[in-house]
Amino acid sequence: MLSIKKLSWLCVFVMLLAGTPVLAQQQQILNLDSVLQRISNNNPMLQQYNYRAKAMDAYAEGAKSWMAPMVGAGVFMAPYPGAEIMEERDKGAWMVSAEQDIPNPIKQRAKEKYMKSRAGIEQAAKDVTYNDLRAQAKTAYYNWVVLEKQLDVLKDNERIMEFMLKLARIRYPYSQGKLGGVYKAEARLHEVQNMQVMTASQIEQQNVQLNILMNLPKDQKYKIDTTIAVPAPAALAVDTTYLAGARSDIRQLDRTIQSMQLNVEMEKKERLPDFKLRFDHMYPRDEMMPQQFTAMGMISIPIAPWSSKMYKANTKAMNLEIQAMQREREAMLNEAQGMARNMALELNTMREQVDNYNNRIIPALKKNYDVTILAYEQNNEELPLVIDAWEALNMAQMEYLKLLLSLFQMTVSYEKELER
Repeated sequence: MLSIKKLSWLCVFVMLLAGTPVLAQQQQILNLDSVLQRISNNNPMLQQYNYRAKAMDAYAEGAKSWMAPMVGAGVFMAPYPGAEIMEERDKGAWMVSAEQDIPNPIKQRAKEKYMKSRAGIEQAAKDVTYNDLRAQAKTAYYNWVVLEKQLDVLKDNERIMEFMLKLARIRYPYSQGKLGGVYKAEARLHEVQNMQVMTASQIEQQNVQLNILMNLPKDQKYKIDTTIAVPAPAALAVDTTYLAGARSDIRQLDRTIQSMQLNVEMEKKERLPDFKLRFDHMYPRDEMMPQQFTAMGMISIPIAPWSSKMYKANTKAMNLEIQAMQREREAMLNEAQGMARNMALELNTMREQVDNYNNRIIPALKKNYDVTILAYEQNNEELPLVIDAWEALNMAQMEYLKLLLSLFQMTVSYEKELER
């Protein structure tokens, strides 16, 4: 018997150990910061920009390369077939030729700087995409938080309606209640249960949305931190200097302008000459003639009027594009500053409304319901009036949650505008 007991306890212990990881996995709680960190590390849309930036760096490595040398072989000053040859030296010679273009190193350095600047644009584009993904994640997370609160309210409502339905069924046989009140309470109970099913489905959708953003299996389950506080009041005045440093789209535009300026410098370097070396060696077909060679060094003349028009026109066009982007930057900052102020005003108004619901309206309706249910328990009130008091409380709770969700969504938009 002692051995059987020991074996039984051992089996129980092993089962508990085996179940602990599953339980721990079920109880895993992801806060918002963890979700955002996983998106930053694992989202494929962000990883693509890392490869694009590396590609630009790779292009920059090849900016200082030379063109491949040219070699050739043929005949030199050879007569056409059938032509009369007076002397052996008129037969011409066999010729071997080699040619190499030598680029201007100043042009190469300018091109290298320009290509490296494009990697910075890709990094800034990554920040823009992350800002959008972060807003999507916050929206899904806050939706989930409010849905969990709504589910708690619905479960509490289910318990209330079950209690009222139980009392109504007890009182009806003793003529202390009406049959219509029983059916009304039963209908409200089923409505609450239907809303629970719908809310649970919406929670599942938010779970899937976050899994997509974090690049996790779509069916992976976890819990979230529902103790998120109501957002603090927002500042009405936002400096454009802060926006210029905080917003990723402004930084991307700044880096694009810098890259265009480097492109202008690279285009200006087109007025500098390029070089070429050529060497030809001749083997005369007449053995009495000496071997000969030709060595030439060539230089381009890009300042010639018919060739300088191209890089001058390109430089002028790119400078105009830079001026256009600078005006675009000013417009974006002005618009962002105005939108931030409007959002802050609306955000503060919503926050005040949420406080009123949470601290004044819902407590007053809760007291009204408590008084009504107490009177009903003492047989001094009818069930329909109790249901009306409950519906008023429930409507206020749902309106509060709806307003809270709007407050969170406005907070997401405000933080996206300020890049927080």
